[in-house]
Amino acid sequence: MDATRSLPAHSRLSRSPTQDALNRFCGIVFGLSNQLLFLVTVWFLFCFLRDGASSTAHGHWVVIDVGLSILFAVAHSVMLYPPSRRILQRQIPQAFYDSVFCVVTCLSLLLLFFAWRTSETLLWEVSGWGETVVRFCFYASWGALFYSLWLTGLGYQTGWTPFYYWLRREPAPRREFKPRGAYRLIRHPVYLSFLGLVWFTPRMSLDHAALTAIWTAYIFYGSFLKDRRLEHFIGKPYKAYSRKVPGYPLVPFGPLARRSDVSAGVAASNLAATSNVESPAKCDGREPSSAECAA
Repeated sequence: MDATRSLPAHSRLSRSPTQDALNRFCGIVFGLSNQLLFLVTVWFLFCFLRDGASSTAHGHWVVIDVGLSILFAVAHSVMLYPPSRRILQRQIPQAFYDSVFCVVTCLSLLLLFFAWRTSETLLWEVSGWGETVVRFCFYASWGALFYSLWLTGLGYQTGWTPFYYWLRREPAPRREFKPRGAYRLIRHPVYLSFLGLVWFTPRMSLDHAALTAIWTAYIFYGSFLKDRRLEHFIGKPYKAYSRKVPGYPLVPFGPLARRSDVSAGVAASNLAATSNVESPAKCDGREPSSAECAA
């Protein structure tokens, strides 16, 4: 899909070939830069969660670290919230919304990595075979994370797929709701994998514990919101799926267990009432985009 398709017809016709070429060049630079930014961010995230922050500063770590952790959650959520999404889509071409979402997420994470303060208080530290086991679980969580993202379409999560089809001047293919692999066992394998990244550490300092607590709460709440979004946008197929498949293993009750007909219906109704988004019948038959499906 071409970025100019989101503009009024008279605006597209008034553009000169030079302007179109410049816009396309800027789009290519932005799309490729976003992919590079994603790779850099993933590397720093890996090092940060494995080895801790590189900074040795300790002053006011509680205020700074809690603020950075919440900033990431807020920035990540604003792009997903239907009312704010509708406002942003007036300015951001559809083909680049997922790329902008990825950029916002990456920049908020990079700010967290480089501005993080450390605490001198240590809650636990394991060594020997215990450290080996924890390290193995940490690396396995990374494998599970990329496996889960691959199942849902990693190219949509990073903005690469819409950007690739924009380069080819073709519409991006519709995303179909077809649970497979780990999604046949639990509804949120991506979030479960990310929980492993923040919990499996052989050295738990107090600042890492604060990050773990805040992100764990955000992940569970984000899982709940994602269920609500998908129940609204996909409708009956997702409701039937959530009645059969739990959100997480060993969760026997609550919104992240297998959903009942009543709870699923109330959640979708509340989302429609509070966000005033289109009903599934008015979404032109499309599947929700990656940003609508992300946490």
